[in-house]
Amino acid sequence: MFTGIIEALGNIAAVEQVQGDLRLYIRTGSLDLGDVALGDSIAVNGVCLTAVDLPGDGFWADVSRETLAHTRFPDLKPGEQVNLEKAMQPSGRLGGHIVTGHVDGLGIVKNRYEDARSIRFDIEAPADISRYIAAKGSITVDGTSLTVTAVEGNGFQLNIVPHTAQETILASYQTGRQVHLEVDIIARYMERLLNRTAEQTETSGVSMNALAAAGYLNR
Repeated sequence: MFTGIIEALGNIAAVEQVQGDLRLYIRTGSLDLGDVALGDSIAVNGVCLTAVDLPGDGFWADVSRETLAHTRFPDLKPGEQVNLEKAMQPSGRLGGHIVTGHVDGLGIVKNRYEDARSIRFDIEAPADISRYIAAKGSITVDGTSLTVTAVEGNGFQLNIVPHTAQETILASYQTGRQVHLEVDIIARYMERLLNRTAEQTETSGVSMNALAAAGYLNR
C-alpha cells in the first residue's frame, strides 16, 4: 500500500526482455534503500513492483505480461526518469490517499498550460474508469496523489503546484504523453457494494414497485 507522496526521482538503468516479459533495473537516486529487503514493494510511476535484487544503487524487478498490458512500461527506455515511493509503514502519515499501486488504465495529456506559478493539465481518461473520477476527489497520476480540480466528460483537470512539479516527473509532461491512472479505491468498492445490493434486491423480488403494490409506499 502507498500514499501517492513521491519520495524520490529515479531512472531506468536497464530494460531486459526475458521470455516474453520484462526485467527492469531502476536506479533509485536519493531514495533510502536501507530498510528495503528482497520481496519488498516499491511503486515506480505508480506501479507496484517487487524488488528481486538489490545491487546497492537501485533494484531489479520483474514485470509480468499483465502489468505490461495495462501500463506504458513496454515503452520505457534506459535513462527515463521515474517517480518512486516505498510501501507505506503503518506508523507513517497518510499524506496523500490510499494507493494500491495497481494501475486502472492509461490517460492521455490533452493540454498543458501555465497558470501563474502552477501548471495545469487536461487529461483524458478511458471511458470505463472516468466514472470514478470526481471534482475535488483524489486520483493517482504516475504514482502521484493529486486533487481533481474539474471534470468534463471523460476528461479531468489538474493543478500542479511548484513543489509537486519540482519533486515529480509531472513537469516534463507534454501533450500526447500517456500516464498511469489509479482511481480512488473507495469509489471502486462503493460501486461494487451498490451493484451487489441492487443484485440482491432484484433476486429477492423486492423492488419499489413491489413495495408500493403491497401497500408499504404511498403511490
